[in-house]
Amino acid sequence: MKSRAWLVVLSALLFLTGWARADGLDDPHRAPYYNTFKGKKVAFVPLSMGFDLTDGWAALWKRQADTLGYTFTIRDPNWNTQAGAQAIESLINENPKPDIIIIQNPDIQSYARLAKRAQQAGIYVLQINMNSAADTEAYAGPDWVALGEDLGNAMVRRCGKGSGKSGKIAVLQGPLTAAASVFQIRGVMNVLAKHPELKLVSNQAAEWDASKAHAIAQTVLQQNRDLCGFIGFWDGQDIGAAAAAREAGMSGKVAIATSAGGVQTSCDNIAKGNFTDVVSLDVRGEARDINTMISFLLQAKPKPGTLSSNLYIHRHMITPENMKPGDCYMQADLSKP
Repeated sequence: MKSRAWLVVLSALLFLTGWARADGLDDPHRAPYYNTFKGKKVAFVPLSMGFDLTDGWAALWKRQADTLGYTFTIRDPNWNTQAGAQAIESLINENPKPDIIIIQNPDIQSYARLAKRAQQAGIYVLQINMNSAADTEAYAGPDWVALGEDLGNAMVRRCGKGSGKSGKIAVLQGPLTAAASVFQIRGVMNVLAKHPELKLVSNQAAEWDASKAHAIAQTVLQQNRDLCGFIGFWDGQDIGAAAAAREAGMSGKVAIATSAGGVQTSCDNIAKGNFTDVVSLDVRGEARDINTMISFLLQAKPKPGTLSSNLYIHRHMITPENMKPGDCYMQADLSKP
């Protein structure tokens, strides 16, 4: 009875103070929240547009920009590092300047000073997928050392002790100065140091180019007919190695472990036997982390250059043995509201 009496009293107090209304109340935080983003500008400088990673991020970033009311623009250097540097410099000198620049670094040095210059000019800098030597407000992407260990361990499973295979493996890196190569190869080597039964017969840079990966893989397979597997650093490049294995009549005999954004073609390539192990880089997770940082920075308004954070994404290894519906996404779905 006492509890019921208190409820009656509380209801009466709420009614008298105006809190209990038939038409509800507007959230007092909504207007300030949406007003925060009006007139703000976010710019993205990728390696290039036109492939699953950059197209996927951009689709999800544009969705948030449209929802919150800020401007999102892309400056596409089309794989040209100098053009990318010029794009960042141009953004720094714009009037009005962008509030945030998102950078996908081609290597660990080329854009590092520009990132610091942007912060000094009052611009927040977010780094996506491949970080640089510069610490900025946030890096969202893989722990590349750990990812290299994932791929190395995949070769242990496919080619290591008890596999009955030669243990010979080859590595196809991207550009040797890219974060995805510099740090990832360290992870691979960490695993190889613990598994002397694996023999590294080739370690070359395919420069993110499928045709170069094809040429390198062709030569490696000619010289090592008993090769057990390739470790590649990106599926868009490593499809060239898969083609070389197929042409050599070694498809299904040579393991190919790589990483990918998780778009449907990644799963299709596993189903077709092109790849045996794919570490999903979780495009959707990377985009979500950057979107969260955009929202946080524009609301909290810290001084540019005073924050530094790393948002390592969740990694998921997809293989023919564990692949299931939902492991990969359709690119077109990312643009849907």
